[in-house]
Amino acid sequence: MISVKDGQNQILARITRPTPPEIVSLGAARGRVLAEDLRAPFDVPPTDNSAVDGYAVASADVPAAGSRDLDVVADLPAGSVFAGALAPGQAVRIMTGAPLPCGAETVYPQEAVERLDGRIRVGPIPKGANTRMRGEDIQANTVVMERGTALRPQEIGLIASLGQCQVLVHRRPRVVLLSTGDEVVEPGSPRRPGQIYDANRFTLAAAIVESGGEAIDLGIVADRRDELRARLLEASALGELVVTSGGVSVGVYDFVKEVLDEIGAIDFWQVAMQPGRPLAFGRIGPAHFFGLPGNPVASMLAYMLFVRPALGKLAGRRQLFPETWEARATEPMSKKKGRREFKRGVLRWRNGGWEVRTTGPQGSGILSSMVAGNCLIVLEEERGDVTAGETVLVEPF
Repeated sequence: MISVKDGQNQILARITRPTPPEIVSLGAARGRVLAEDLRAPFDVPPTDNSAVDGYAVASADVPAAGSRDLDVVADLPAGSVFAGALAPGQAVRIMTGAPLPCGAETVYPQEAVERLDGRIRVGPIPKGANTRMRGEDIQANTVVMERGTALRPQEIGLIASLGQCQVLVHRRPRVVLLSTGDEVVEPGSPRRPGQIYDANRFTLAAAIVESGGEAIDLGIVADRRDELRARLLEASALGELVVTSGGVSVGVYDFVKEVLDEIGAIDFWQVAMQPGRPLAFGRIGPAHFFGLPGNPVASMLAYMLFVRPALGKLAGRRQLFPETWEARATEPMSKKKGRREFKRGVLRWRNGGWEVRTTGPQGSGILSSMVAGNCLIVLEEERGDVTAGETVLVEPF
């Protein structure tokens, strides 16, 4: 068996280039990954402007004490420009976002002035108050987003503020899914005694989409060597990654590893982790192959640890692994040395620090533990049993 880290490194070393770039509309860019650095074509904001609804005045007209009356010479809505320049003793009524008139450097909020007939009475205020300066958000020609950035709503909004309606991103990696085994059946169909409904394919398909990939579902393959061989060859022609669940252990009907030896290559099989030890990684033609365990928690965990980083690298992402935090264990946890264990946990902030407990029974078939939890508790290879009060690593979902 190899370690989790060695397995991850081997997988990522096999992926040498991301998917090709394509141009998409900004409305379709959520979750996509930038294929080039994005530079600002102009300053944001493009002009000095008002941060509030109020009155723009020259700083020289702001009294140091007492009050002063100023003539209101114009109304300036957002999107309009004041022609000319303010003369001493003048003010312009201005709306949020409107460019500051020439000669104005300070804005009084409308509730901070006394409105008279055609005039306002103002008091002391910090000079330059309630204004937004040109380029204070972004300066022209600076890199505002680096290649490899995954686009969230805030990045998409920022791109729109630069006037772009399209963006160059990497194509979504195509991930082909197969479930194996006579014991699994499609949800919604009759289930014979001894059979279970196929949860893994649906879990994995949702995880692939959430990770920025395109899931191609080829359904369930029975425990027949020739059929499995044909479906894996078909899958390898459809996507960059082929992911199966089940059939990679040492049972009599676990054919995935044997078939892969015939039509492709295996780089490693079995990882020193719990749950999810039976994991196969290799190649079928141009496609990278992942044979995940059949137990639903082990399958989902193996996806998170091995498939998701590979998909991220194919998609061009710069950050491939989530951050881990430290938390105090509130209960003892059993742990064998020599393997990395992942327990499903509930993380919360209490008494000025993070604390974590398990979700309860940790069997690799208890998918409800992933639903009840909000993190993984990561126990390193060299670690033994954990006592209550010790610090452990957690990886929030």
